[in-house]
Amino acid sequence: MGWSSVSAAVVPAEDRFEWFREAVASEVMPLSISTDHAAGFHADIAGVELGPVRMASFAYSPIVARRSAAHVRQGDPEDYQLTLVSGGSFRLSHTGRDELIAGDMVLADTSRPMTTECVRADGPVRAVVLQVPRSAVPLRPERVDRLLARRIPARRGSGAILSGFLNTLVGQAPYCAEEELAGLGPVVLDLVGACLAHQLGALDEVPADARARLTLERVLAFIEHNLGDPDLTPRLIAERHNLSLRALYALFEDRPESVAATVRRRRLERSHADLARRDPGDRSVQAVAARWGFSSHAVFSRAFREWYGVTPSEHRAGAEAGAGAGAGAGAGARTGACVADASDGQAVGAGQGTSVATGAA
Repeated sequence: MGWSSVSAAVVPAEDRFEWFREAVASEVMPLSISTDHAAGFHADIAGVELGPVRMASFAYSPIVARRSAAHVRQGDPEDYQLTLVSGGSFRLSHTGRDELIAGDMVLADTSRPMTTECVRADGPVRAVVLQVPRSAVPLRPERVDRLLARRIPARRGSGAILSGFLNTLVGQAPYCAEEELAGLGPVVLDLVGACLAHQLGALDEVPADARARLTLERVLAFIEHNLGDPDLTPRLIAERHNLSLRALYALFEDRPESVAATVRRRRLERSHADLARRDPGDRSVQAVAARWGFSSHAVFSRAFREWYGVTPSEHRAGAEAGAGAGAGAGAGARTGACVADASDGQAVGAGQGTSVATGAA
């Protein structure tokens, strides 16, 4: 099933909280939800199935969600629930622990009672929630238990790679075909497994594929942050990640383009966007070429024309005229609309459907 989204705005204002409460309890798992904001309640929900994994994005008024032992007996998906809190804060009480989360991630087990207080003083609470079958996590349950109701940093290391991938997926999933989304399930599982293993100091316990996926995402993030360096070569990238060139090339074997082609594509895409901007910054072709690491004006112009079918100057003039000459045209689409590069804010092309995933959130 593809990406779907729905808003409480589709029902009368006085019924919106009840709509949200019933949607979460019926679509996800049994729990009770209360709020002090029923009169002006707001909620937007979007969700998608990624193979065995369910992901949802939420924006809603502050609530308290309780999942009791009776709720567990009533219905249990037997999942781990990983929540990225991107707006407001979550106070999770679970397995005898209390943790306040803001801007980071937290893990819960749907087979155990939990209480989540979701608060925000200005605007809606925002969160991305993954529901991952416990059987799909490549770590012993007793080890994962150590991470329940513990803050998992989302702004550095493997947590930043996972959270970046999730945010990218939320932004790009509406443009993905269902089969593309389903194919991203193993990627998500690899990144979740590697992130949890890293928190436990147990990366050697996860499959080699998951470790390779984590390394690949680190490489992609490094590329994205260093596109302006004209010396950004495969050799430099390999050295910075303690990889041999052979190992680096192996990471890209199953991708639609090589490491050098990835650097070239991202430089062209960044240049394309800069030339179309209407701010007063320096948008001369020469300045844009230098900003994104091209060795010369001639090299940039030739590569741009080959990729987009127009020269940089023609594209800029078209953008200024409101026509956007060359935008979205030419070979720029060669890599496909569904390339999951979490580091660069691109992931994947188009589908509709209905799937809601959350927990006591």
